[in-house]
Amino acid sequence: MPFDVEMHPHRRYNPLAGEWILVSPHRTLRPWQGQREDAGDKPRPAYDPGCYLCPGNRRAGDAVNPDYTGAFVFTNDFSALLPDTPLEGAASGKELFRYEPVRGLCRVICFSPRHDLTLPEMEESQIVPVIETWADQVADLSHEYRWVQVFENKGGAMGCSNPHPHGQVWAGDFLPRIAEQEDACQKAYAERRGRLLLLDYLDQERERRERIVEENSHWTLLVPYWAVWPYEMLLLPRRPVGHLPELTPDERAALASILRKGLIRYDNLFETSFPYSMGWHGDPSGEGDRSHWQLHAHFYPPLLRSATIRKFMVGYEMLAEPQRDLTAEQVAQKLRELPEEHYKEKPTG
Repeated sequence: MPFDVEMHPHRRYNPLAGEWILVSPHRTLRPWQGQREDAGDKPRPAYDPGCYLCPGNRRAGDAVNPDYTGAFVFTNDFSALLPDTPLEGAASGKELFRYEPVRGLCRVICFSPRHDLTLPEMEESQIVPVIETWADQVADLSHEYRWVQVFENKGGAMGCSNPHPHGQVWAGDFLPRIAEQEDACQKAYAERRGRLLLLDYLDQERERRERIVEENSHWTLLVPYWAVWPYEMLLLPRRPVGHLPELTPDERAALASILRKGLIRYDNLFETSFPYSMGWHGDPSGEGDRSHWQLHAHFYPPLLRSATIRKFMVGYEMLAEPQRDLTAEQVAQKLRELPEEHYKEKPTG
């Protein structure tokens, strides 16, 4: 029997991170008797008096939220990074016990005053201010910090401790490991080819049409060829863009549209509020040439077979390299075929 990429185990290379992933499509028929998650898709009120993030409520750090009506940003009451970490007297340690002090800032971004909404349930006109806030935060913090990470953890399966629609931005005076990998890979490709890695990749994906989930005149949403998580997606602008503040008003409006449509497909897949971690990667601040960078967003959802069965990164994945069963092509087809109307808007009766 000749090799069939949809049937036989193989490895795929991720040129953005310089890593490999094992793909085992023949394992999709294996039975599941393992752990099942709580779908956690219970109705929520528009306002929860016990929520730390709702307008007018007291937060865990004892500050009181204003009666905000749109996107709302505040410094995280329990920040992982601190702007005043002492630097004097800090030693790097010996070769096998190195450390370095870091400074940074962590903020929380409430997407909406409504406690019962998520991004796919918001109108495009309500998502645009969220995008504006993301861009403003990057513009503000990149003056002082090397890396500004905008991200959202959605759902209890991703460790989100509060269901109110919100994301975060962490800024640090260092380049994190994954950003360092992407920087090196994009730079090496640009030096070899004289072009942007992700735009070359996008051109080929748009020719093949195998893994594209959604696109418009400014953006393409696809399942990357090298996807690790079962329903992972990658979002790319279709022109060279370094970071969020560079987006035009038209691109921001188009981003709101494709975000909403893509996330509705996620929710519709298992008819649940689909958990994920997503985040933006753009060019680091500081000196030096950054023209090899292309803005992009990663979406990493954990669900595998249903709203209650998730993918676990254990065993071989922790000790050798990531592994997946469904191919990226199969996943993209599933997502493409889903309706664009949110499952909660289905007529009843």
